[in-house]
Amino acid sequence: MKKGFAVYAGAALLIVLVLSGCGSGKGASNAQVEASPSVKTIKLSLRHTQIKETSKVRLRIFQDVVAKTERENPGLHFELEGIDEVVNRDQKLKGEMAVGNPPDIFEVFGGADLHLYVKANRMLDLTPILKELGITSKFSSLDEFTVDGRVYGLPFGGYSEGIFYNKKIFADLGLSIPTTWKELIETADTLKAKGLTPFALAAKDPWAAGMMWNTIMERNVGIGGFEKLLTGEARWTDPDFVRGFEDYAQLVNNDYFTNGSLGLPYAEQSTRFLKGEAAMIFTGTWDVNRFTGAEAGGLDGSIGYFAFPAVEGGKGDQTSINASYSNGFGFSANLSNGQKEMVKAFIKNFYTEEVQKRTLLEDKLLPSMKLSDLSGVDPLISEVLKAMVNASSSWRAFDAILQPGVSADIGVCLQELIGQVKSPEEVAQQLQTAQDKANHP
Repeated sequence: MKKGFAVYAGAALLIVLVLSGCGSGKGASNAQVEASPSVKTIKLSLRHTQIKETSKVRLRIFQDVVAKTERENPGLHFELEGIDEVVNRDQKLKGEMAVGNPPDIFEVFGGADLHLYVKANRMLDLTPILKELGITSKFSSLDEFTVDGRVYGLPFGGYSEGIFYNKKIFADLGLSIPTTWKELIETADTLKAKGLTPFALAAKDPWAAGMMWNTIMERNVGIGGFEKLLTGEARWTDPDFVRGFEDYAQLVNNDYFTNGSLGLPYAEQSTRFLKGEAAMIFTGTWDVNRFTGAEAGGLDGSIGYFAFPAVEGGKGDQTSINASYSNGFGFSANLSNGQKEMVKAFIKNFYTEEVQKRTLLEDKLLPSMKLSDLSGVDPLISEVLKAMVNASSSWRAFDAILQPGVSADIGVCLQELIGQVKSPEEVAQQLQTAQDKANHP
């Protein structure tokens, strides 16, 4: 069923996820301490991932909310820690959850990650807090943070993945936006013949290789195919899954990606795209802030966006789009009653239309809450919204569905495809072995 504008983000629509806060806490050890007969000092450790140059705007908005919450609550003190997002998700947070001392407030991915932490009783149930504040219905979707009808996290924003393209190059070569896989290949061949790289790609970080592959695979097997892997109803070695790997390998074998991509860090692919070395880039809407304004340079206003083309013969929804709300705030189940009250104050200040609108305008990130005012939206964001409105459905990324270990192996397998050291059939078998292990630990 086609989803309309309101479904994707209320008056706004979803997209891009990025501002996240998180904490390096000692859980219940951060108890209340008497500061005076009338004021109690309450500490909340909070870990954020806004440490990159491109995250300055997000960090400023985040710091404003923290400062406001402290001013309104005498005795409250946030202890901020900034670390790399991948380190937080894949290393530090997992270790803390294992031993039972997660930060007081922390960034967490919804879906598979969250379910593991809820099962281990590490997450604070936010359901009563949201009900008291009256904001449950104001979110576009809490699906990825809901387990058995209870809410255990709050997305800051949404994201969508698709193809950003250089309008100048397309116009100069008389290229139209491709709507089928065949047309995409023809477009890439034309660009390559002109000495241009069709797609910017930096795949040193395994997850970056998985973005376009995720959509290619969905086109071939459907999002339900990923879900059936968990039950054994589907296998990575099934013909449709192998075809998805073959399609991705075709892009590799035709030299459509940046040369030496396996040695390039993620940020480099946007840099190559903005330099005009590549005509297209498949990425998430979290990069929109790089594609507008000063960093875009001469391409500001000349970058467009379109949803990935249909794959002929595929079993997925050919006009769907990868869009969801996967990244947000989580809160430790170890908090004292006083800390829970301050968490409520933080949520009240952070999840407001004012903060969400600031994020939309200042950082080019679409909010996770429904907005009544979309004035001043950047033209590139408008193109993203149009593509999402025209999508027949939306679906969450593979790493929100599959077990973390399998998701990690996917990135490695794709790097092996890019390096041309394994065939589609070989990586499919490798992943099925990992899937069997994950399904039957």
